[in-house]
Amino acid sequence: MNESLAALLEVAQTYLGNGFIVFLRVAAFAALLPGFGEQTVPVRVKLGVALAFTLVIAPAIPADVIAGSGYSILWLIVSEGLVGAMLGVGLRLFVLALQTAGSIAAQSTSLAQLLGNQSAEPVPAMGHILVVGGLALAMLSGLHVKAAQFIILSYDMLPVGMVPLATDLSGWGTARVSHAFALAFTLAAPFVVLSVLYNLGLGVINRAMPQLMVAFVGAPVITAGGLIILALATPLLLSTWLAAVDVFLLNPFETR
Repeated sequence: MNESLAALLEVAQTYLGNGFIVFLRVAAFAALLPGFGEQTVPVRVKLGVALAFTLVIAPAIPADVIAGSGYSILWLIVSEGLVGAMLGVGLRLFVLALQTAGSIAAQSTSLAQLLGNQSAEPVPAMGHILVVGGLALAMLSGLHVKAAQFIILSYDMLPVGMVPLATDLSGWGTARVSHAFALAFTLAAPFVVLSVLYNLGLGVINRAMPQLMVAFVGAPVITAGGLIILALATPLLLSTWLAAVDVFLLNPFETR
């Protein structure tokens, strides 16, 4: 009886230890995961999400992959937390891309101050709409399932206890930030084109009729045009954004 209890206790300790190591990576990742890691989500809810992800992910990781690492617990806390945070930041940049696209669009269409502080982060109304819509679309498309698969596959790319070299990490981070800004400008391109055409037209009218107060005439036009483009283009913009997120989840280390 004592031998059976001792064997059961040893097995339980092994599984708990492996689960704790998985939790280290998952917790850092979940704290930055879009939707689950927002500032408006309470810390206790984030902890519950991390535990739920751990219960799903830990059984899918072979025990020898974790137990065979041979690293000290202190190093595992540092390395696994760093890897999880790195992967989470990679996804978080897509949310920042939506916010940046909304800011560019709002500045281009003179809507930067409309309902600009209705979120935890002060962003224009267009950015808030794009972020909420993007997060809702990502959740409806199964972001939680994709995130779990992403973490499971990350152990093939970054085994337990392994961290990227500083040069590789800095190059990867620079590429991801560059990609986020390029994506943001791509999403905001219709509004920028509208702004350019509006200002060109306003300049021509002002040269032809200097006595006309073109600013008073043109302000409603650019505002209405921005809102119309927002209503028409948002589905396409969000589908483009979601496709970029899916590409990252399939190959997070692609730097093109």
